[in-house]
Amino acid sequence: MITPDSPPKPVPGDRVAVVSPSAGLPEILPLPYELGLRRLREEFGLLPVEYPTTRKMGATAQERADDLHAAFADPTVKAVFASIGGDDQITLLPLLDRELIRANPKPFFGYSDNTNLLLFLHNLGIVGYHGAGVMTELGRPGALAPLTAESLRAALFTPGPYELRPAERYRDIDRDWADPATFDAEPETGPGGGWTWHGPQRVVEGRTWGGNLEILSWMLMADREIERDPAAYEGRVLFLETSEEQPSAQEVFRILRNMGERGLLARFPALLMGRAKAWSFDNPRDGAGRRRYAEEQREAVLRALAAYAPEAVAVFDVDLGHTDPQVVIPYGGLARVDGVQRRITVTY
Repeated sequence: MITPDSPPKPVPGDRVAVVSPSAGLPEILPLPYELGLRRLREEFGLLPVEYPTTRKMGATAQERADDLHAAFADPTVKAVFASIGGDDQITLLPLLDRELIRANPKPFFGYSDNTNLLLFLHNLGIVGYHGAGVMTELGRPGALAPLTAESLRAALFTPGPYELRPAERYRDIDRDWADPATFDAEPETGPGGGWTWHGPQRVVEGRTWGGNLEILSWMLMADREIERDPAAYEGRVLFLETSEEQPSAQEVFRILRNMGERGLLARFPALLMGRAKAWSFDNPRDGAGRRRYAEEQREAVLRALAAYAPEAVAVFDVDLGHTDPQVVIPYGGLARVDGVQRRITVTY
């Protein structure tokens, strides 16, 4: 496996691409998208550049791949942001020009369905960044969450180590993006509760691998971008999170069990598990239901680790993935999981 390198970072004043490699939701939900663009300009000093499918629902996989090629090939574009995720980015992977993208490495920011692109870039030797969707994090109602803004600023502009810290408060309940009133006030939040540690008290250092658990399961089924030899992942720090589709604890266990049977789980000496997304418009759980969902997911993960990676250091409720605030995780970058001091540091 190629050891990924971090591509050159942008500086304020640079042009950055905004693409929709999964779903062109900016077309039908412009409010969070326009807010995200404005924050890129006003709070980060970057100049967003759009492409033909950025605001186009129903674009073909080839059209979306063409936009990615244009964004990476343009020497004036210094980073690439995904507008949001979706569910079919796996169909782009065979269409991507590996040599073009390898020859033009740039920081790529996205998560959820963008796990596909992050793993694709990782296999080209390019460190990507799991997090910071334009519509989701940058388009957050009220204001950017301070923890999100701090992490994104560090990932964008500052090379070197960055110590993660748990959110004091977090949001799980979403509001209607089509309603202008949604963006007039801060969303309601609740106590963060801190991280939960399991496993031996030891220090693990390694390069990160993982992403959204549901997307990884699809990639494993399709045999896309996954090394055939599990030994390629030896010593890596696994990070996982689940989406607003809220897979059941049984499904989470089965995916991890199957990764275990493939010989994958035993290779990872540490796991960072994102705070479980436990509310959606389709499944609006109350407070007790959200707590129960998160607890059942944690128990499922621990059951899989007990069977396949009993010596792994595991940290739960890390603020990565489908949660607010959200920290950016370098994909293929270095991470230090200190089970003695109970600290997590990543290198941007």
